[in-house]
Amino acid sequence: MVARGWDSIDIVLVSGDAYVDHPSFANGLIARLLEAAGWRVAVLAQPDWSSCEPWRQFGRPRLFFGISAGNMDSMINHYTASRKVRNDDAYSPDGQIGRRPDRATLAYCQRSREAFPGVPVVAGGVEASLRRIAHYDYWSDTVRRSILLDSKADLVVFGMGERTVLEVARGLDAGSTVKDLRGLRGVAYRLGASEPPPADSSTVELPPYEMVSSDPLAFCAMTRTSHLETNPHNARRLVQRHGREAVVVNPPALPLEQDEMDRVYALPFTRLPHPSYGAARIPAFEVVQHSVQIMRGCFGGCTFCSITAHEGRIIQSRSQESVLSEIRLLSQQPGFKGTVSDIGGPTANMYQMRCSRPEVEAKCRRLSCVHPTVCKLLGTDHGPLRSLMKEAREVPGVKRVLVASGVRMDLARRDPEYLEELAAHHVGGHLKVAPEHTDPKVLELMKKPAADDFVQFDEAFQAASRRVGKKQFTVPYFISSHPGSGLEEMIDLAVFLKRNGYRPDQVQDFIPSPFDIAACMYHTGLDPMTGAAVKVAKGTRDRRMQRSLLQFFKPENWFEVRRALEQAGRHDLIGSGCDCLIPDRPPREALEQKRNEATRAFTDQTSGDHIRGGPGGNAPDTTGQPGARPDHGRRQQRRRGSVGYRPRRPGESRRDG
Repeated sequence: MVARGWDSIDIVLVSGDAYVDHPSFANGLIARLLEAAGWRVAVLAQPDWSSCEPWRQFGRPRLFFGISAGNMDSMINHYTASRKVRNDDAYSPDGQIGRRPDRATLAYCQRSREAFPGVPVVAGGVEASLRRIAHYDYWSDTVRRSILLDSKADLVVFGMGERTVLEVARGLDAGSTVKDLRGLRGVAYRLGASEPPPADSSTVELPPYEMVSSDPLAFCAMTRTSHLETNPHNARRLVQRHGREAVVVNPPALPLEQDEMDRVYALPFTRLPHPSYGAARIPAFEVVQHSVQIMRGCFGGCTFCSITAHEGRIIQSRSQESVLSEIRLLSQQPGFKGTVSDIGGPTANMYQMRCSRPEVEAKCRRLSCVHPTVCKLLGTDHGPLRSLMKEAREVPGVKRVLVASGVRMDLARRDPEYLEELAAHHVGGHLKVAPEHTDPKVLELMKKPAADDFVQFDEAFQAASRRVGKKQFTVPYFISSHPGSGLEEMIDLAVFLKRNGYRPDQVQDFIPSPFDIAACMYHTGLDPMTGAAVKVAKGTRDRRMQRSLLQFFKPENWFEVRRALEQAGRHDLIGSGCDCLIPDRPPREALEQKRNEATRAFTDQTSGDHIRGGPGGNAPDTTGQPGARPDHGRRQQRRRGSVGYRPRRPGESRRDG
């Protein structure tokens, strides 16, 4: 501020992430956007939330506090699917944990109000966006109220938010009050007990919080309605009552046009972390440092994924010249060694793909353009993308342009030329794809293509690689414990992997994210779109067995895999047969793992931090709770009563599940 001659600030952006001036980091992008519009912007990155003093260091902001938990939901950032504390935080210097609180949006909003009462508080980002209505919270295993009520934010900007944030800033700068801005697209707000909610033909009332928190059918109805009202061209306003108050969610903001996208990505980013971090590494930055985002949005509509809900179903693409200009700038940066690590977005191959009939797109309420089949009106031409990839690798100073984003296989198979181009120039030996499962019913619940699609794509990709003289492989990603997937389905998936020679390096254990359709399935045991019953794996042991089945080939998983096969009555898969997943006898590594676990358990039981029970030695009753274990009740009670994230609290395991 002193260097710029500023004596005051217009807007203070508070973020749970380290401050990185790069378009892949929301706080960097929004700060540059507001600065380019003429406002004085300060960024308060990962402040100490134990008091409001850090919020006062820039003085009273003239317009508003902008609050974001960061690029990830803070609870997913902190905890694994097993509800254990993660070992690192990719968005913090040197991956250090403990730099943001649990439910960071709530803490940051509270401190903003304490620091300067009366300054408008505007929340945004993934955490606030996906919690704008009542939602299932996996970590407390409860249905929580809209984040508007718990944070007391004046507005929540949901979705990507560039256009809406600018409109909020312009309105407040022109003298409007927060109430005057309630009509903006892409905002949600809270109504007091004395304020009547809107009631007209463009408004849909969701089941109230009191009903959805106790009735699974009402929760399903809320989920179904809210997802059907996400197309910005035809979405209606949503109202949900919470006791005497109500939450109002306006229709989403319209997608950015190409020239708007180009202007956003042409802002003068340094593409570097803030100098105050010195030599500290920020792992998430290192992943995207030399990458270029060419589009946003996803029309896949996968029920377990929040991308469509947050970025929208309509693809928003940059112009070819905008992308090439960024690559030219990137090639001149110190430390660039000639490789663009990724040219893509939420998916690698949806660039400039849109509905070919805008008048139909304006009325469509379909949740996926590619499931159960690819819509006949969807433009699936890879020509613009192939042209961009060719031009990108010819930029002076660029040796390689890789595609690290996941490829949508059902689209890629429609264009053999794209597949050939990909194999010849843009894959460094391994290509990421996400078949997710093999069971038809599970894939239907996920809104993913059939397993045959993956097999055919894999064969086509390897054939294309051989034609260009390369030996390359696909890296498939699969999910364990997704709604609909029981032991039988996971065993079938493991057999599929064994027969086809796939050995997944990573396993994605399903975490129900707020607002997602799959989270509704997990919570209610019902498919909200059809009302059909869905099997759900909630117990810790069941989830652990499913996870182990995906990596049945690892010796340390032998005991878990055997337990799963015996429980399912599949003794035929134990032995030396062609389809057998594990041998009769445990390998040495499995025995060592067993001994280590026994030693850890003994140490836990004899340490002071793990003595179970309170006065009288009565342990808390956890019978029937999801993932119940002897100390689960005490841990959950401590977590619910927490005032913030405390990574070194006694007894909290830091081992990744």
